[in-house]
Amino acid sequence: MTTRSSPRPGGTAAFAERVGRSGPVTAADGVSRRVRVRVPATSANLGPGFDTFGLALGLYDEVDVETTRSGLTVDVVGTDVVARDETHLVVRAIRATFDTLGRAQPGLALHCVNRIPHGRGLGSSAAAIVAGVVAAAALAQPDLGPAFETDAAFDADAAFDADTAFDAGADSVSASDDAPEPDPVSRAASGAGFFGPAGMLRLASAIEGHPDNVAAALSGGFTVAWQDGDGARSLRVDPFAELRPVIFIPAIRQSTEQSRGALPSGVPFADAARNLGRAALLALTMSAAEPAAGQPSRRAEALLRATEDLVHQPYRFPGVPASADLVGRLRGGGIAAALSGSGPSVIALAVGGEQAAAAVDVAGAGFSVAPLPVDRHGARVTRCRSAAP
Repeated sequence: MTTRSSPRPGGTAAFAERVGRSGPVTAADGVSRRVRVRVPATSANLGPGFDTFGLALGLYDEVDVETTRSGLTVDVVGTDVVARDETHLVVRAIRATFDTLGRAQPGLALHCVNRIPHGRGLGSSAAAIVAGVVAAAALAQPDLGPAFETDAAFDADAAFDADTAFDAGADSVSASDDAPEPDPVSRAASGAGFFGPAGMLRLASAIEGHPDNVAAALSGGFTVAWQDGDGARSLRVDPFAELRPVIFIPAIRQSTEQSRGALPSGVPFADAARNLGRAALLALTMSAAEPAAGQPSRRAEALLRATEDLVHQPYRFPGVPASADLVGRLRGGGIAAALSGSGPSVIALAVGGEQAAAAVDVAGAGFSVAPLPVDRHGARVTRCRSAAP
């Protein structure tokens, strides 16, 4: 499908007017630019870390983006249920990034390879948004002025023969206190720090609405994300080497909006306090440090306790009874397990290959089983070359 791009009101207009537009994102000689971005699947919450914890997984969506003189083409491989127009999430993220940078909107040609299942709690929307923001950042890099903090990972004049990674844990730059109050997306990305990974995190989180999946998709590894007055921030650690995630994917789909509709407006104080302890234990247990030298079983035991949750899963389980039953059976066998994000997929955090094999054996009918490695790099620009028009 081909459509023509047109200026869009609102959103990032205030910031765009402030910095001025500098023309389409093309090389000085007028040739178009092309980038390829690879973004991992993610599992959020991991039990007690509601809207906070994320884990990047070795399953990837890839997006090729090429600037053209006008129009829009979107080619999708792997699913037929996504839009192929300006409402496509990758396109929306690219447009928001260009708007925020004050760049004129180029024409776009996208080729999307979707491997992350949609509506299963594996961060497909976060992957699309991160792909769009990273692609636009890579395309816009050559035309940056000195007021913008650049990142070496996005030198679009270079040919990326090897993967180039970046970490979204950098400090962000706050907007001036006396500047006009921008809309959430502009506020997320405004300031000289946008092209640093922290600015990408703020913009992508503002588009997504919560930072947990976005942080893990950008940085890889295990991430802790939170919201400050100027937007989202995150820290990451490399999980312990023996971690073997196993994902159980049902045939049914469920949107995050549907699942959030089951959540109460508040939870008992005692439940919240219990979750705080479990969340702190999970963050510590996921780190590379050994909890007890020579006693690997202690790690599995700690993970089992650390993934208990009283804040969101008890309210979501009635809507996904098969997933709830699977979580119960895994945990009954001593394997740390929880809904992946809002579900309906389930994640088991196995320690070592033996426990991972035991987790696979627990799966019943109705679930596809995917043992996946931890992705420790996050979003990557795997190709960035100039292309003939």
